[in-house]
Amino acid sequence: MKIHRRVFISDEVYIENDYPECVEIQDDVQIGIRVIIMAHTRGPGHVLIERAAYIGPNSVVLGHPGRMLVLGEGSVVAAASVVTTSLPAFTLARGNPAVPVAKVTVPLALADDYDAFIAGLRPMRKAERPSVNVTE
Repeated sequence: MKIHRRVFISDEVYIENDYPECVEIQDDVQIGIRVIIMAHTRGPGHVLIERAAYIGPNSVVLGHPGRMLVLGEGSVVAAASVVTTSLPAFTLARGNPAVPVAKVTVPLALADDYDAFIAGLRPMRKAERPSVNVTE
């Protein structure tokens, strides 16, 4: 596993133990309590969590064999979400499966406070949302 600088990992977080070399967490990432990050389902894939991404409490990030799942720079995964496909940079996603719902202009991991993050969200219309494709 490769963990860069200034990464916050909360309590009870599970990060891939069968293929730890398949997970990379870049600078300034924040990972909430009880998050699960797995790079495999019946074989290794790769999970890359880019700079200043934020993963909310009780979320699951699940990679797939032979594929790279990327949480883009400044992206935010809402609490209790399940991410099975890559998330574009500066995007807020939520749900099961997680779907993009807003553009992020102030990354939560770098925001001075929560209100600044909320004020910087720009809701996406359905037509603007990237499609979620499990076979991606």
